[in-house]
Amino acid sequence: MELFKPEFGLVFWMFIAFLCLFLILARFAWPYIIKSMDERADLIDKGVAYAQEAKAQLDYARNDADKLLADARNEQAALLSEAKRMRIELIDKAKKEADQEGQSRRKANEEAIKQEMDRREHELRQQMSDIALQVAEKVLRKNVANDEQQRELADRYLKEVTDAEKQTQS
Repeated sequence: MELFKPEFGLVFWMFIAFLCLFLILARFAWPYIIKSMDERADLIDKGVAYAQEAKAQLDYARNDADKLLADARNEQAALLSEAKRMRIELIDKAKKEADQEGQSRRKANEEAIKQEMDRREHELRQQMSDIALQVAEKVLRKNVANDEQQRELADRYLKEVTDAEKQTQS
């Protein structure tokens, strides 16, 4: 138990050693320790300020990026609606053109059919008149002996034919 009961001489020399050590540390070590602690505190403060500045810049960049993204989405939506409008216009235009083309072809076909019918009708009339003339010629040769009777009969038939054609044209 003697360890727990120090003697006065031991305490005195320990106090002197502590005081010398304290003075040496206070004179030489403490200024450097305090200086390095201050530098460390300044470095930490600068780091915190830098981190806050970086966070502010990041927030600004994030807001700017969100704004750009929103603008891009709006522009994309506008482009899509414009493309949809143009697609509808092109489809409508193509339908109108197809309808016009169909109508013009239908009219051209109807006109061609009408012309062909008119031509065939004319041919048929021509053939019928040729046949009728041949028959009439044969009948007249048998029935009409002189030239005067032939002329009268031809004039009368000619007048009937022209009157009939005038009535069909009206």
